[in-house]
Amino acid sequence: MNNTDKIRVRFAPSPTGNLHIGGVRTAIFNWLFAKANNGTFILRIEDTDQNRYDKDSEDSIISSLNWLGIKWDEGPIRQSEKQEDYIKVAKELIDAGWAYYDDTTSEELEELRKQQIREKRPPRYDNRGRYKEITHEQYNANNSTLNPIVIRFKVPDSGAKPFYDEIRGNVSFDLKEIDDFVILKSDGMPTYHLAHVVDDHEMKISHIIRGEEWISSTPRHVLIHDALDWNLPKYVHVPLILGKDKSKLSKRHGAESALEYKEKGYLPEALLNFLALLGWSPGDNKEIMNLSEIIEKFTIKRILGHPAVFDPEKLEWMNGSYIRNLNDEELSKYILNEINKDIKSGGLLSDSVDSNILISKISSITPLIKERLKTFSESSYLVEYFFYDNFKIEKEKLLPKKVESFQIIEGLKKLIELIIKIEEFEPENLEVQFRKLAEDLNLKAGQLFFPIRIALTGRKESPPLFDTMKVIGRESSIKRLDNAINILN
Repeated sequence: MNNTDKIRVRFAPSPTGNLHIGGVRTAIFNWLFAKANNGTFILRIEDTDQNRYDKDSEDSIISSLNWLGIKWDEGPIRQSEKQEDYIKVAKELIDAGWAYYDDTTSEELEELRKQQIREKRPPRYDNRGRYKEITHEQYNANNSTLNPIVIRFKVPDSGAKPFYDEIRGNVSFDLKEIDDFVILKSDGMPTYHLAHVVDDHEMKISHIIRGEEWISSTPRHVLIHDALDWNLPKYVHVPLILGKDKSKLSKRHGAESALEYKEKGYLPEALLNFLALLGWSPGDNKEIMNLSEIIEKFTIKRILGHPAVFDPEKLEWMNGSYIRNLNDEELSKYILNEINKDIKSGGLLSDSVDSNILISKISSITPLIKERLKTFSESSYLVEYFFYDNFKIEKEKLLPKKVESFQIIEGLKKLIELIIKIEEFEPENLEVQFRKLAEDLNLKAGQLFFPIRIALTGRKESPPLFDTMKVIGRESSIKRLDNAINILN
């Protein structure tokens, strides 16, 4: 591959809000394509709309990419710092007869829109500015907030503007459907149509990988390339992401911003894996893939042409799979970090706990809850009863079917006696002794173990009973069983 064929791609978010899932997926596709082809991935901040620019949004975008492990080779490059480049190109287009100054007022444009609606015509600019012939000198002298003058591109009145999309093949638009569009606003800042074309040319972008919502705008971009006699990049318009009801993806479908997933206890590797499979196929049915596998298999040819469906349950399942692949030491650190959060943020510990005791206890708990964790935000709930005795239990929950309360009371009392006497407080020994006690009481093991589980954890479902008891400890186990007896009495 020679230098002219080198893969150069960019992710160009607008810092006007949180980085949504569609944007994250676009970044991932660009980055994977660069990594798979030894290419260059560029981060470009499209901040020419200074009225809507949000510094927090830009920081959030950069934090999101860093969290996901998406490292850029060049950038971040900010369009607001390149204003003179866009003005220069816009004036070149005027000199070449491809653009013109337009001082049509917003009131005139609004009246035009209302008239077209009354006449049941589609609202659009009528190209009236073409005939005013405003010069550079007049523009420089008269352009102001009171008399705003923009620059519009002059679209041919007829014909078609075809282009090739790497996913959809040949695409063509009738030029009669495209009005003269603004390329430079009156404040001297470019619109997206001009800015990204100039930047992509200067940065030698080889492939533009973006959402398919930009397909209808692409003829405008091709027109600008043609007018400037610039080579076209390759266009790759990736499919939309829909909710499970096949409507446009939104928060009601469970979609969050990248950093919200971080806060909810998702692993970045899981989110990246999940999003890579939204609109791309690795060519087999494998779903859990490490980064090296994804990069090895990633090609544009395997990007799908139909919309992808966002399934939050699948993401949760995938995250759980990644959690179970962590070793216990790594997982303990994540759990410890979660329960140490402020209680309002989902943490657990209201009182300070000796750090050494806490680390030791979490290390013991981790293997017990590992199979049950789907996100780290569940940690506090899953470990709560290992730390606190004062949870509420309803009497009915302590009674299995076909067993009288006096039988359970007798069983729990004998259990306490047994726990006090037993020397080896280990899961295997506890199970043997408890099963023998159930036989002596003429109860099935499950009939005795069920109320024990409720008494010790307050829940019908928990990790293996005797491993749980070992972590809770002899003293707390006795205290909880005694509390259950009081409730039954």
